[in-house]
Amino acid sequence: MTDLGEAFAAAWALVTGLDSSLAGIVLLSLQVSLSAAFLATLIGLPLGAAIAVGRFPGRQLLIVLLNALMGLPPVVVGLLIYLLLSRAGPLGSLGILFTPQAMIIAQTVLIVPIIAALSRQTIEDAWREYSEQLRSLGARRLSGAMTLIWDTRFSLLTIVLAGFGRAAAEVGAVMIVGGNIDGVTRVMTTTIALETSKGDLPLALGLGIVLITLVILLNGLAAVIREVAQRRYG
Repeated sequence: MTDLGEAFAAAWALVTGLDSSLAGIVLLSLQVSLSAAFLATLIGLPLGAAIAVGRFPGRQLLIVLLNALMGLPPVVVGLLIYLLLSRAGPLGSLGILFTPQAMIIAQTVLIVPIIAALSRQTIEDAWREYSEQLRSLGARRLSGAMTLIWDTRFSLLTIVLAGFGRAAAEVGAVMIVGGNIDGVTRVMTTTIALETSKGDLPLALGLGIVLITLVILLNGLAAVIREVAQRRYG
């Protein structure tokens, strides 16, 4: 019990003292996850909107596929990206395996289905409610989708935050494609796994404190956004 207490005290000292090693890992984690969330939003949001307002053969199958991919195992994504980026793979010439870029790609692939599927449902619900009004104003499906993206922006922002939280908490895929190289590709989740296996609890606990704090802040921000949206738009 004493050892555990000392480990927590040391971890807290690392966090409050802004330890350079811990800060570097946290900054890299934020860089990778924010980049992945940004790219996934650029891909997933238009995809979700197009499916929400579009009517085409195979649409229902695509919706089912997106919903299924929300639960895609991270290690499978990591394996597929590894095979693509390895020297023998089709994208091996890029030379980005075991770099932050590879980690961003893996996280993006993981959260695109989440953002696309959830935004599709949000925009489709709004389309059902306002489609007749939009058509009466002369709006086509594309312009109507853009209007609904703006009208549901608070809900969509919450979805993007959920995607970012999923990316920040991911460990399997980034471990495979990033290699967990000290000072290069070591992020919070992979460092926690490594340091725990080595018995270095202070650093693992310190990063755990930061990660849990980040998750709490994200959920708090999402709650504030929902509250603002409800007050402003009922």
